Amino acid sequence: MKVAYYSPLPPERSGIADYSAHLLPALQERIEVEVVKRGRTRPARGTDLSLYHIGNNPDAHGWIVHALRKRAGTVVLHDFVLHHLVAGLTIGRRDGHGYLDAMEREGGVVARLLAHGVLDKRIPPLWESRPEEFHLAGEVLDLATGLIVHSRHVEDRARAAGYERPIWRIPHPAWEHAEVVPDAIQGAPLIGSFGNVNASKRIPQLLEAFARLRRHRPDARLLLVGAVSPGFDLDRRLQRLGLSGEGIVRETYVEEDRLWSLMAACDVCVNLRSPTMGETSGSVIRQLSLGKPVVVSDVGWFAELPEGVALKVPVDEHETDTLYAALELLARDERARAAMSRAGLELVRREHELGRAAELYVAALEQAAGGDAVANAVLGDVAAAATDVGIEPGSAEAAELARRLAEVELGR
Repeated sequence: MKVAYYSPLPPERSGIADYSAHLLPALQERIEVEVVKRGRTRPARGTDLSLYHIGNNPDAHGWIVHALRKRAGTVVLHDFVLHHLVAGLTIGRRDGHGYLDAMEREGGVVARLLAHGVLDKRIPPLWESRPEEFHLAGEVLDLATGLIVHSRHVEDRARAAGYERPIWRIPHPAWEHAEVVPDAIQGAPLIGSFGNVNASKRIPQLLEAFARLRRHRPDARLLLVGAVSPGFDLDRRLQRLGLSGEGIVRETYVEEDRLWSLMAACDVCVNLRSPTMGETSGSVIRQLSLGKPVVVSDVGWFAELPEGVALKVPVDEHETDTLYAALELLARDERARAAMSRAGLELVRREHELGRAAELYVAALEQAAGGDAVANAVLGDVAAAATDVGIEPGSAEAAELARRLAEVELGR
């Protein structure tokens, strides 16, 4: 099997570029992969199928959508809500009619009228104010012969949108890292937040909760790593909360090695998100692989994390209070932090190990290329092997086999 592989790659500043750079060597050990050069949209010759990584960034993924239009294939759907992507490929390229058509396809005449309001600048852009209501993933779902997703959340949303072809749920692979030397940042505790600094990352709520924590724990520090989004006045918010001094440590974009070093320095990592686009957080996967306790919003993929691994903060009127309580608990309770660290490391080892993710990818791609013939052959081999070792129908071992087969859409 030879696979044409479409994805952003370093040096592009993209989480999916980092993801592919990490995954590709493991895939290439198992199957033949042709990495398609950025911008090339014509179908790759001599390949059995194409694998398209689709995310919400039009600069990183616009050319991949054009390639998908020319040759259908398996799509790795990193975000379910693709409103930003579609807006960039239409409005961003002076194709207002394309945006109107995409909105009407999603939500009928009412959605088209809302899109007119956006084009006429009478209402705020919907990809900023209401993206979760109009996912605009319809075209990609129509073109995808199969989907690879990282969460039950995205799988359920795709099914709810009417997608009936195969879906393979594969955990986001964890990075294999050498010994990481923590950066020498002071803080007791040091709390880290990584990613763009904006309202959707719940930075206003985090700043409010941290300001309360600092009143009782003046040695606490908040490390904010990431660029400030346009229109978000971080300095004004810090001044209002009395956090413009030594309580805040700021970093903008950092290279991969320094990112690991900064994460390793943290006692707690906070990863808030609302609304969610259906994304799985590479930052959280990194943090868990370092054994860091994490605090997350109780939405999407984040809500699927086991209870012992993450403290989950509902997005409601009590969000700031709940977040403060979570930070205070982890600041004072070393045993709680240690227990979460152990649980996170075990989750990464059990579910997110790179080799396991690569094997699940290969199984999905083989089934995508060979269809029912591959599925039946695999099930036959598993059944024969189970019989050989004496596994009986209805036993615990048989149930575990069924669960593992279901992970690769073979559990029938």
